[in-house]
Amino acid sequence: MGAPKARTRSTAPADYRSRRGGEGKAFERHIHGFLAGTLGREIVSGVYPPGTLLPNVPDMCKRFGVSRTVLREAYGLLSAKALIVARPKVGTRVRPREEWHLFDPDVLAWHLQSGPEEQFIADLFTLRELVEPAAAAMAAERRLAETVERIDEAFSRMVRFRDGSQDLIEADLAFHVAILSATGNPFLGALGGLIRALLEYSFRYSWEGAAGIQEDRLRQHGAILEAIREGSPELARRRMTELLIDSAIDLRASFGPQK
Repeated sequence: MGAPKARTRSTAPADYRSRRGGEGKAFERHIHGFLAGTLGREIVSGVYPPGTLLPNVPDMCKRFGVSRTVLREAYGLLSAKALIVARPKVGTRVRPREEWHLFDPDVLAWHLQSGPEEQFIADLFTLRELVEPAAAAMAAERRLAETVERIDEAFSRMVRFRDGSQDLIEADLAFHVAILSATGNPFLGALGGLIRALLEYSFRYSWEGAAGIQEDRLRQHGAILEAIREGSPELARRRMTELLIDSAIDLRASFGPQK
């Protein structure tokens, strides 16, 4: 018998190396997502600023204890979101911020999870203030029975879960998404992911301990519903604008205690 062949030591975690078949593939997808999330948060938070090169592949594999294949898959996820670009014989570089897919739910979540700057939150609310009041006006102008019913049902859940006893955030999200959907514009409806991320952030930082919703904000939601139900576009626009401005103030005030 000849001498046994030397084994090449894998850099992947032991748990990853020990898995086989479907379980191993599922765990591999989990590893890809974990790496992409970790690096994505580091990129958006400035650990790796735009224009800089990421550490070389061997160093990254050593840091995370994974194989080149796993790291390549994670890089693929980040490339699809326009955060990085790989160049042969150059390396993997962080792309300019203006090229990032900021509406991608993961990219937006990474910003919020990384303790975003006050200006970032202000910019997001500015976008909402440009879109949602117009959407509320369109919903009131069209005043479709099924739309009003969806908004009403969401608001009823908000009232029922006002103390955070159940899923208040989902009810709040359903309220705003129903208004966006009422425009009949699929691009506006797709902004639901942006609103979801902001609502989750609001619960974490601006509403004490994410325990519930302020009574003033709840009344403002009700006023928007009534304006839409009555078919008053300009009133619906004004009520939505007031809600977003006051919500932004609530969130901005949270930055003081956080700092």
